[in-house]
Amino acid sequence: MKDEAQTRPTITFIGAGALAAGMGRVLHAHGYTIDEIVVRKKSARKQQLASELGASLVTERQAKLISDVTWLAVPDDAIGSCASSLVTAREWRGKVVLHSSGALSSDVLAPLRHSGAAVASVHPMMTFVNAAAEPALAVPDALRSVCFAVEGDARGARVATAIAHELGGEVLKLDPARKAVYHAFGAFLSPLLVAELAAAEEVARAAGISKAHAERIMRPIVHKTVNNYLANGAQKAFSGPLVRGDVETIKRHLASLHGPALEVYVALARLAIRKLKVKNAQKMKQLLG
Repeated sequence: MKDEAQTRPTITFIGAGALAAGMGRVLHAHGYTIDEIVVRKKSARKQQLASELGASLVTERQAKLISDVTWLAVPDDAIGSCASSLVTAREWRGKVVLHSSGALSSDVLAPLRHSGAAVASVHPMMTFVNAAAEPALAVPDALRSVCFAVEGDARGARVATAIAHELGGEVLKLDPARKAVYHAFGAFLSPLLVAELAAAEEVARAAGISKAHAERIMRPIVHKTVNNYLANGAQKAFSGPLVRGDVETIKRHLASLHGPALEVYVALARLAIRKLKVKNAQKMKQLLG
Protein backbone atom coordinates (compact mmCIF):
# COMPACT_ATOMS: atom_id res chain seq x y z
CA MET A 1 0.00 0.00 0.00
CA LYS A 2 1.13 3.56 -0.64
CA ASP A 3 2.80 5.51 2.19
CA GLU A 4 -0.30 6.58 4.15
CA ALA A 5 1.36 9.77 5.38
CA GLN A 6 2.30 10.88 1.86
CA THR A 7 -0.55 9.82 -0.45
CA ARG A 8 -4.28 9.53 -0.12
CA PRO A 9 -5.37 5.90 -0.46
CA THR A 10 -7.59 4.98 -3.38
CA ILE A 11 -11.01 3.66 -2.38
CA THR A 12 -13.58 1.17 -3.61
CA PHE A 13 -17.07 1.18 -2.12
CA ILE A 14 -19.06 -2.03 -1.83
CA GLY A 15 -22.62 -0.76 -2.02
CA ALA A 16 -24.18 2.41 -3.40
CA GLY A 17 -26.64 3.41 -0.70
CA ALA A 18 -26.89 6.58 1.33
CA LEU A 19 -23.63 6.07 3.23
CA ALA A 20 -21.57 5.33 0.11
CA ALA A 21 -23.12 8.28 -1.70
CA GLY A 22 -22.63 10.71 1.16
CA MET A 23 -19.10 9.65 2.11
CA GLY A 24 -18.14 9.24 -1.54
CA ARG A 25 -19.12 12.83 -2.37
CA VAL A 26 -17.13 14.27 0.52
CA LEU A 27 -14.08 12.12 -0.22
CA HIS A 28 -14.25 13.04 -3.90
CA ALA A 29 -14.45 16.73 -2.94
CA HIS A 30 -11.24 16.21 -0.93
CA GLY A 31 -9.43 14.77 -3.93
CA TYR A 32 -9.69 11.07 -3.10
CA THR A 33 -9.84 8.68 -6.03
CA ILE A 34 -12.87 6.39 -5.97
CA ASP A 35 -11.94 3.50 -8.26
CA GLU A 36 -15.10 1.41 -8.20
CA ILE A 37 -18.60 1.24 -6.78
CA VAL A 38 -19.54 -2.42 -6.53
CA VAL A 39 -23.24 -3.30 -6.64
CA ARG A 40 -25.42 -6.36 -7.10
CA LYS A 41 -27.55 -4.69 -9.77
CA LYS A 42 -26.88 -1.56 -11.76
CA SER A 43 -29.39 1.27 -12.07
CA ALA A 44 -29.55 4.77 -13.48
CA ARG A 45 -29.25 6.28 -9.99
CA LYS A 46 -26.16 4.24 -9.18
CA GLN A 47 -24.61 5.08 -12.56
CA GLN A 48 -25.22 8.76 -11.93
CA LEU A 49 -23.44 8.49 -8.57
CA ALA A 50 -20.49 6.64 -10.09
CA SER A 51 -20.18 9.21 -12.86
CA GLU A 52 -20.31 12.03 -10.31
CA LEU A 53 -17.45 10.41 -8.37
CA GLY A 54 -15.41 9.49 -11.44
CA ALA A 55 -15.74 5.82 -10.49
CA SER A 56 -16.57 2.67 -12.42
CA LEU A 57 -19.94 1.12 -11.58
CA VAL A 58 -19.43 -2.64 -11.57
CA THR A 59 -21.20 -5.77 -10.43
CA GLU A 60 -19.59 -8.18 -7.99
CA ARG A 61 -18.36 -10.36 -10.87
CA GLN A 62 -16.87 -7.38 -12.73
CA ALA A 63 -15.12 -5.87 -9.70
CA LYS A 64 -11.32 -5.61 -9.90
CA LEU A 65 -10.90 -4.45 -6.29
CA ILE A 66 -7.63 -2.69 -7.09
CA SER A 67 -7.96 0.03 -4.45
CA ASP A 68 -5.85 0.51 -1.36
CA VAL A 69 -9.02 0.65 0.75
CA THR A 70 -12.16 -1.40 0.27
CA TRP A 71 -15.05 0.21 2.16
CA LEU A 72 -18.05 -1.99 2.92
CA ALA A 73 -21.12 0.28 2.79
CA VAL A 74 -23.78 -2.41 3.01
CA PRO A 75 -26.48 -2.97 5.67
CA ASP A 76 -25.17 -4.19 9.02
CA ASP A 77 -26.72 -7.63 8.63
CA ALA A 78 -24.89 -8.12 5.33
CA ILE A 79 -21.37 -7.09 6.41
CA GLY A 80 -20.28 -10.53 7.67
CA SER A 81 -21.45 -12.41 4.58
CA CYS A 82 -20.01 -9.72 2.32
CA ALA A 83 -16.62 -10.03 4.03
CA SER A 84 -16.69 -13.81 3.62
CA SER A 85 -17.59 -13.55 -0.06
CA LEU A 86 -14.66 -11.21 -0.72
CA VAL A 87 -11.96 -13.50 0.73
CA THR A 88 -11.14 -15.17 -2.60
CA ALA A 89 -11.80 -12.08 -4.74
CA ARG A 90 -8.20 -10.81 -4.58
CA GLU A 91 -4.95 -10.93 -2.63
CA TRP A 92 -5.61 -8.98 0.56
CA ARG A 93 -2.14 -8.69 2.08
CA GLY A 94 -1.18 -5.02 2.35
CA LYS A 95 -4.75 -3.79 1.82
CA VAL A 96 -7.20 -2.15 4.21
CA VAL A 97 -10.89 -3.01 4.60
CA LEU A 98 -13.28 -0.71 6.45
CA HIS A 99 -16.93 -0.85 7.38
CA SER A 100 -19.11 1.94 8.74
CA SER A 101 -21.54 0.15 11.02
CA GLY A 102 -22.02 2.04 14.25
CA ALA A 103 -23.14 -1.09 16.11
CA LEU A 104 -20.68 -3.76 14.88
CA SER A 105 -17.00 -3.97 15.66
CA SER A 106 -14.24 -4.66 13.15
CA ASP A 107 -14.33 -8.33 14.22
CA VAL A 108 -17.13 -8.87 11.71
CA LEU A 109 -14.37 -8.47 9.07
CA ALA A 110 -12.36 -11.37 10.56
CA PRO A 111 -12.41 -13.45 7.34
CA LEU A 112 -10.54 -10.66 5.54
CA ARG A 113 -8.23 -10.08 8.51
CA HIS A 114 -7.30 -13.76 8.37
CA SER A 115 -6.59 -13.30 4.66
CA GLY A 116 -4.02 -10.59 5.38
CA ALA A 117 -6.03 -7.37 5.26
CA ALA A 118 -5.86 -4.72 7.96
CA VAL A 119 -9.42 -4.05 9.08
CA ALA A 120 -11.22 -1.34 11.03
CA SER A 121 -14.64 0.17 11.59
CA VAL A 122 -15.15 3.90 11.05
CA HIS A 123 -18.57 5.33 11.85
CA PRO A 124 -19.38 9.00 11.20
CA MET A 125 -21.96 10.37 13.64
CA MET A 126 -23.93 11.97 10.85
CA THR A 127 -27.18 11.29 9.07
CA PHE A 128 -27.11 10.20 5.42
CA VAL A 129 -30.41 9.98 3.58
CA ASN A 130 -31.44 8.21 0.42
CA ALA A 131 -31.82 11.36 -1.63
CA ALA A 132 -30.94 11.42 -5.33
CA ALA A 133 -28.33 14.03 -4.44
CA GLU A 134 -27.25 15.84 -1.30
CA PRO A 135 -25.44 18.93 -2.63
CA ALA A 136 -24.32 19.82 0.90
CA LEU A 137 -22.23 16.63 0.95
CA ALA A 138 -20.36 17.54 -2.21
CA VAL A 139 -18.28 20.22 -0.52
CA PRO A 140 -15.01 19.53 1.30
CA ASP A 141 -16.10 20.82 4.72
CA ALA A 142 -19.42 18.94 4.81
CA LEU A 143 -18.21 16.61 7.58
CA ARG A 144 -16.05 19.12 9.45
CA SER A 145 -16.34 18.65 13.24
CA VAL A 146 -18.27 15.39 12.80
CA CYS A 147 -17.24 12.64 15.21
CA PHE A 148 -15.86 9.44 13.62
CA ALA A 149 -15.82 6.43 15.95
CA VAL A 150 -12.82 4.27 15.01
CA GLU A 151 -11.60 0.88 16.21
CA GLY A 152 -9.75 -2.03 14.65
CA ASP A 153 -6.29 -3.26 13.71
CA ALA A 154 -3.49 -0.75 14.26
CA ARG A 155 -2.94 -0.08 10.55
CA GLY A 156 -6.61 -0.18 9.62
CA ALA A 157 -7.45 2.24 12.44
CA ARG A 158 -4.54 4.48 11.41
CA VAL A 159 -5.84 4.75 7.84
CA ALA A 160 -9.41 5.37 9.04
CA THR A 161 -8.16 8.03 11.46
CA ALA A 162 -6.15 9.77 8.75
CA ILE A 163 -9.20 9.90 6.46
CA ALA A 164 -11.41 11.28 9.24
CA HIS A 165 -8.85 13.95 10.15
CA GLU A 166 -8.44 15.04 6.53
CA LEU A 167 -12.21 15.49 6.29
CA GLY A 168 -12.00 17.77 9.33
CA GLY A 169 -13.57 15.23 11.67
CA GLU A 170 -12.95 14.43 15.30
CA VAL A 171 -11.88 10.85 16.03
CA LEU A 172 -13.32 8.88 18.94
CA LYS A 173 -11.30 5.77 19.84
CA LEU A 174 -14.08 3.45 20.86
CA ASP A 175 -14.13 0.26 22.93
CA PRO A 176 -15.60 -2.39 20.57
CA ALA A 177 -17.72 -3.78 23.42
CA ARG A 178 -19.51 -0.42 23.69
CA LYS A 179 -20.36 0.06 20.03
CA ALA A 180 -24.01 -0.98 20.37
CA VAL A 181 -24.73 1.55 23.13
CA TYR A 182 -22.73 4.20 21.24
CA HIS A 183 -24.92 3.57 18.20
CA ALA A 184 -28.06 3.74 20.35
CA PHE A 185 -26.81 7.18 21.42
CA GLY A 186 -26.76 8.11 17.75
CA ALA A 187 -30.29 6.77 17.29
CA PHE A 188 -31.54 9.30 19.85
CA LEU A 189 -29.80 12.11 17.96
CA SER A 190 -31.36 11.57 14.54
CA PRO A 191 -33.75 8.74 13.59
CA LEU A 192 -35.66 8.71 16.88
CA LEU A 193 -35.72 12.50 16.87
CA VAL A 194 -37.27 12.32 13.39
CA ALA A 195 -39.80 9.79 14.73
CA GLU A 196 -40.75 12.21 17.51
CA LEU A 197 -41.23 15.00 14.96
CA ALA A 198 -43.34 12.65 12.82
CA ALA A 199 -45.50 12.05 15.91
CA ALA A 200 -45.79 15.82 16.29
CA GLU A 201 -47.08 16.02 12.71
CA GLU A 202 -49.75 13.46 13.59
CA VAL A 203 -50.84 15.58 16.56
CA ALA A 204 -50.94 18.67 14.33
CA ARG A 205 -53.29 16.86 11.93
CA ALA A 206 -55.57 16.06 14.89
CA ALA A 207 -55.60 19.80 15.60
CA GLY A 208 -56.73 20.48 12.02
CA ILE A 209 -53.34 21.68 10.78
CA SER A 210 -52.10 20.48 7.37
CA LYS A 211 -48.72 18.81 6.99
CA ALA A 212 -47.28 21.77 5.04
CA HIS A 213 -48.56 24.27 7.58
CA ALA A 214 -47.28 22.13 10.47
CA GLU A 215 -43.81 22.09 8.96
CA ARG A 216 -43.80 25.91 8.79
CA ILE A 217 -44.91 26.11 12.41
CA MET A 218 -42.33 23.52 13.55
CA ARG A 219 -39.28 25.02 11.87
CA PRO A 220 -38.60 28.04 14.15
CA ILE A 221 -39.42 26.32 17.45
CA VAL A 222 -37.40 23.20 16.64
CA HIS A 223 -34.40 25.28 15.55
CA LYS A 224 -34.65 27.46 18.68
CA THR A 225 -35.01 24.46 21.01
CA VAL A 226 -32.00 22.64 19.56
CA ASN A 227 -29.92 25.82 19.60
CA ASN A 228 -30.93 26.51 23.21
CA TYR A 229 -29.94 22.98 24.22
CA LEU A 230 -26.58 23.18 22.46
CA ALA A 231 -25.84 26.59 23.94
CA ASN A 232 -27.13 26.16 27.48
CA GLY A 233 -27.81 22.49 28.23
CA ALA A 234 -30.98 20.49 28.82
CA GLN A 235 -32.37 22.18 31.93
CA LYS A 236 -32.10 25.74 30.60
CA ALA A 237 -33.61 24.69 27.27
CA PHE A 238 -36.53 22.94 28.98
CA SER A 239 -39.84 24.84 28.93
CA GLY A 240 -43.59 24.30 28.98
CA PRO A 241 -46.22 22.90 31.37
CA LEU A 242 -43.95 20.37 33.09
CA VAL A 243 -41.53 23.11 34.11
CA ARG A 244 -44.42 25.25 35.34
CA GLY A 245 -46.14 22.37 37.12
CA ASP A 246 -49.39 22.82 35.18
CA VAL A 247 -51.05 19.55 36.15
CA GLU A 248 -54.41 20.43 34.60
CA THR A 249 -52.78 21.28 31.27
CA ILE A 250 -51.03 17.90 31.22
CA LYS A 251 -54.41 16.25 31.96
CA ARG A 252 -55.89 18.04 28.95
CA HIS A 253 -53.00 16.90 26.75
CA LEU A 254 -53.46 13.27 27.81
CA ALA A 255 -57.21 13.43 27.19
CA SER A 256 -56.71 14.85 23.69
CA LEU A 257 -54.14 12.32 22.48
CA HIS A 258 -54.65 8.77 21.21
CA GLY A 259 -52.65 5.80 19.95
CA PRO A 260 -48.91 6.02 19.31
CA ALA A 261 -48.82 9.80 19.86
CA LEU A 262 -50.16 9.30 23.40
CA GLU A 263 -47.60 6.57 24.05
CA VAL A 264 -44.75 8.82 22.88
CA TYR A 265 -46.02 11.75 24.94
CA VAL A 266 -46.27 9.69 28.13
CA ALA A 267 -42.85 8.08 27.64
CA LEU A 268 -41.13 11.41 27.04
CA ALA A 269 -42.97 13.15 29.88
CA ARG A 270 -41.96 10.39 32.29
CA LEU A 271 -38.36 10.72 31.12
CA ALA A 272 -38.50 14.49 31.58
CA ILE A 273 -39.69 14.08 35.17
CA ARG A 274 -36.83 11.69 35.90
CA LYS A 275 -34.08 13.71 34.23
CA LEU A 276 -35.11 17.37 34.58
CA LYS A 277 -36.45 19.71 37.24
CA VAL A 278 -40.23 20.06 37.13
CA LYS A 279 -42.79 21.51 39.51
CA ASN A 280 -45.42 19.28 41.12
CA ALA A 281 -43.31 16.27 40.17
CA GLN A 282 -45.16 13.82 42.42
CA LYS A 283 -48.57 14.81 41.03
CA MET A 284 -47.15 14.56 37.50
CA LYS A 285 -45.84 11.04 38.20
CA GLN A 286 -49.24 9.93 39.48
CA LEU A 287 -50.97 11.46 36.49
CA LEU A 288 -48.65 9.71 34.03
CA GLY A 289 -49.03 6.34 35.75
